[in-house]
Amino acid sequence: MRIALCLIAMLGPFASPAPVAAQPKVNIEQNFADSLTALPKEELGVSGGFYVPAYSSVAMSQGKLRVDFSVTLSVHNASETQALVVKRIAYFDTAGKQVESYLKAPVALKPLATVSIFIPTDDVRGGTGANFLVDWAATGEIAEPVVEALMVGGVANAHYAFISQGRPTRTAGKK
Repeated sequence: MRIALCLIAMLGPFASPAPVAAQPKVNIEQNFADSLTALPKEELGVSGGFYVPAYSSVAMSQGKLRVDFSVTLSVHNASETQALVVKRIAYFDTAGKQVESYLKAPVALKPLATVSIFIPTDDVRGGTGANFLVDWAATGEIAEPVVEALMVGGVANAHYAFISQGRPTRTAGKK
């Protein structure tokens, strides 16, 4: 009996937790206050969007094992001089159903600033085909933002990390 309890205690950190029904809302305005600036008063004449594949779960060993990953979505303003307005960050599951929306209203990132969304390993609502849509705008010509998802996870002593780059969903340009 003692051996069984020790084994259970040792395996405890590696056991898969129950799926999370809902995560607390990320407050970008509060968590990234130093990265944000006031919204521009000028018209937002340039806009674009990104599709970012994310993998909160991946099948391994010929589909017999599922590995869950944490996901960090980062939106980087690549401009050295202009604010980037982020209009939407939405998270979707494998079936294309929206799981979460992370902005109540648009936010403006300072030049070279970044905001991130973190989805913990135990939140598997996205599944194997999870993805984000990120919509952005600017007052004029601007360096296209860099939008990436970093997945980190592991099984026993094997750890994995990989990046998925966002792909433009529409051409940046005049509305």
